[in-house]
Amino acid sequence: MIRSFRDLEVYQNSYKTSIIIIKEILPKLPDHEKYDLRDQLSRSCKAVPRLIAEGFSKKHQKAGFHKYLSDAMAESNETIVSLSHCRDLYLDKEQVLCNKLIDTYDKTSRQLFKLNQTWTNFTEIRTNEKGNSSIELR
Repeated sequence: MIRSFRDLEVYQNSYKTSIIIIKEILPKLPDHEKYDLRDQLSRSCKAVPRLIAEGFSKKHQKAGFHKYLSDAMAESNETIVSLSHCRDLYLDKEQVLCNKLIDTYDKTSRQLFKLNQTWTNFTEIRTNEKGNSSIELR
């Protein structure tokens, strides 16, 4: 059952991965990349879970939710390119971590695409006494 954006695996994984990038990748980039690669990677990795969360609030508006999921997928793909640049230009010692992060964002992009395609099969099924709704795939 999906009660919140936090219940979505794609949100959980993109949030956790953004924290790893912020803590373990960004500090290792050279100072001259502060306003380019570091800034762009910071923004794109944080944008993915934010767009999922924001879009979930528009889940009742098919076009609105789809737009946010598409934007999150674009940010995820942008993060893949930025991580590839980091790996290939600056982080020889972090090849394994960068590859793992790239694989996670590749999975995230695929999950967002699939969620975007299948969301119309979801329906609200109930509201509990606290006013919380849950959603389930038909």
